[in-house]
Amino acid sequence: MSGLLLLIITVAIYFLGYCYYGNYLKRLFCINPFTLTPAHSLKDNIDYVPTKAPIVFGHHFSSIAGAGPIVGPVLGLTFGWIPVALWLIIGCVFIGAVHDFSALILSVRHKGYSIGYLIETYISYEGRQIFLTFCSIALLLVIAIFTLLVAKTFTATPPVATASLIFIALAAAFGVTIRRGVALLPATMIFLPLMTLAIYIGIRFPLDLTAIFGLSPQLSNHVWMAVLMIYIYLASVLPVWLLLQPRDYLNSYLLYALIGIGLLSVIVVNPEINAPAFNGLRAMEPTGSNEWSLFPILFVTIACGACSGFHALVASGTTSKQLNNEKDALCVGYGAMLVEGVVGILALIAVGALSQEDFFLLIKNQGSLNAFSTGLASLSQSIGLPFSLGQTLISLIVSAFILTTLDTAARLTRFTLAELALPKRGQTNPAFFNIFINRYSCTLIVIILSGYLAFSGEAEKIWPVFGASNQLLAALALLVVSVILIRQKKNFLITFIPFVFMMFISAWALIELFSANLQTKQWNLTAASLLLIIMSVLLIIQTFKIFAHGNPELAETI
Repeated sequence: MSGLLLLIITVAIYFLGYCYYGNYLKRLFCINPFTLTPAHSLKDNIDYVPTKAPIVFGHHFSSIAGAGPIVGPVLGLTFGWIPVALWLIIGCVFIGAVHDFSALILSVRHKGYSIGYLIETYISYEGRQIFLTFCSIALLLVIAIFTLLVAKTFTATPPVATASLIFIALAAAFGVTIRRGVALLPATMIFLPLMTLAIYIGIRFPLDLTAIFGLSPQLSNHVWMAVLMIYIYLASVLPVWLLLQPRDYLNSYLLYALIGIGLLSVIVVNPEINAPAFNGLRAMEPTGSNEWSLFPILFVTIACGACSGFHALVASGTTSKQLNNEKDALCVGYGAMLVEGVVGILALIAVGALSQEDFFLLIKNQGSLNAFSTGLASLSQSIGLPFSLGQTLISLIVSAFILTTLDTAARLTRFTLAELALPKRGQTNPAFFNIFINRYSCTLIVIILSGYLAFSGEAEKIWPVFGASNQLLAALALLVVSVILIRQKKNFLITFIPFVFMMFISAWALIELFSANLQTKQWNLTAASLLLIIMSVLLIIQTFKIFAHGNPELAETI
């Protein structure tokens, strides 16, 4: 199969999906450019900040991307490139993008509250608490694992550490520049070359703690983890315009550069996909230690790029509080998901073009991200980018958007814990709960809990259930949207059918994980799987109660 042909087909379908299915969603959700968004009505210049569409898009896209659209498709090649491509295309257009857009617009219509808080309005208070507890656990796990991943990257590739720290300083300077009235375009034209200079400085002056201070790799990892914990604390409590928003916006250009390198390389080389088209319903996973089943493993392995529950938390957590106008929701919510799908397809092509021997060797010895950077660096030689420079540059870009997901996740966890501490409507909580409402004390709790998971190794022990739990989160978000559409007598099938599919796949994966871990006596994973199954069942029971008895407090507008 020609990689260029696959890319053209994918981009064409995404374009048609945006133009036709996206516009249908705009009509269904009655997008009104004259409606005041929470960014204006609740403006506090800390979390609620009206922001121009390009900056919000950059924040949202950088935050949802992470390593997911790369790792998932690369591992999914175990089953062949056809199942991966079909899920990336169909899932992205009809499930993932719908999920992201609907979560964003519903949050905008409800004061920027998360999907979890909306559950109290449309299902029940108990359902809200179950969902928010689930979200909090998932987010703490994401922070712990991504902190560990970024720290290991800084130790293994010191130029990335130098450049990343300079990026953070540049982001703060950019935020202040925009705040003082400098127009977006000239400010961007000034700071993008500075980011390029930061990359050059990083390559010339790598911040290698093992060489400079004689630290062991493990101790170096711990030092970087401590530094990252301080950074994400600041990213969570400082005004969004000062650090989080400008960093995500500037880093989005690194992602655009990555996409540009990939697109141009594929156009010039037109690589042949050497990966098998289809390996059957069961196949040996890349490291050769376990046999995977296409159903459900493919659909929980490939999350970002097709559908990811984490996206609903970003859309209804940080993005909804910055959306300047409802008309921007389609571009930001639906469009960013499609662009992420393009990243997934590029990962498929870049790694699929490797020989099968190189593919398995890289996955086994260096992991999915290194396999991607090697594959894309090999293709990019055709456009004049030296292999070693290309590999370093691609690794730096990937690390940059993993870091954007990390800092966004910290702020989201703060929001989630604050909503979890809110009393049932009409009631009050003890004063003690204010520590979760205060952004400084709540963020400190987030840092302590996620730091414990990261440094103790507990996060790595339960991480294998995250894929299934992430897709379960997407299913539950789609369930909430479906309930609202049903109540409003609108076409609920656009979210209900995806909900049924995602719920079925997630439950299947969790049951398999529970059974496998029980047999091997891996009690952490067994307990985590069982907890997720119980929480999802309880939430669905709450939903059926609403259908059976009604909800007199249901809001009358979407």
